[in-house]
Amino acid sequence: MPLSLETRDLTIRFGGHVAVNGVSCSFRPGELTAIVGPNGAGKTTYFNLISGQLRATSGAILFNGADITALSAPMRTRAGLGRAFQLTNLFPNLSVEENVRLAVQAQSGVHYDLLRPWMARRDLINRADAILDKVALGGRRAVAATTLSHGDQRKLEVALIMALEPQVFMFDEPTAGMSIDEVPVVLDLIAQLKQDTSKIILLVEHKMDVVRSLADRIIVLHNGQLVADGKPAEVIASQVVQEAYLGVPAGRSAA
Repeated sequence: MPLSLETRDLTIRFGGHVAVNGVSCSFRPGELTAIVGPNGAGKTTYFNLISGQLRATSGAILFNGADITALSAPMRTRAGLGRAFQLTNLFPNLSVEENVRLAVQAQSGVHYDLLRPWMARRDLINRADAILDKVALGGRRAVAATTLSHGDQRKLEVALIMALEPQVFMFDEPTAGMSIDEVPVVLDLIAQLKQDTSKIILLVEHKMDVVRSLADRIIVLHNGQLVADGKPAEVIASQVVQEAYLGVPAGRSAA
């Protein structure tokens, strides 16, 4: 069965506020979908519903045909959903290598063994080091994660997701807080992940130049509702997006 991810009438209410309102959308392998919209549109909340950080008020989430709506976030991770957060989500006092090695260990199903400590597991260490080399952090493997620059911490987050080998990669504003010099490295990493057409990639991003460079498809949320869905050029050129989200008056181009 081909990889599939779908939300059906997904809704969450916080008191009288409907943050995500009946969003139905399916995502396909070999496609990077950018989720855009103004602040407060429900983008990150929608992400949190898919990854399990929030529970839906109503509606369903289907992954490979199975209803995962009631599963916890860790269970969804084990099922194959990999989520990078808008705020860094690392073990700050562990080394860069230890952070990735723990993710490799979790993915491999290896538990603590008093008779065989992790330092004896060269296979896990070698795999962690190979991933660090891919994200250009091989030279910083021994330093504590807390000492990394913000940009390097975001690269480390990508390394952690890669170590988990998910079927779905989820990135929530991966370039937030980065300097101009740091942004291309993370974009290149995501572009490399796109080369594996068996994976689904979801991206929440405010920067439209990032969206243009990476997205195969754009969906637009506004007030928690899905208001546009299509190829990047079509969606960006649509009147609703140009007026409401790009600040461009009708009849003018956003290019």
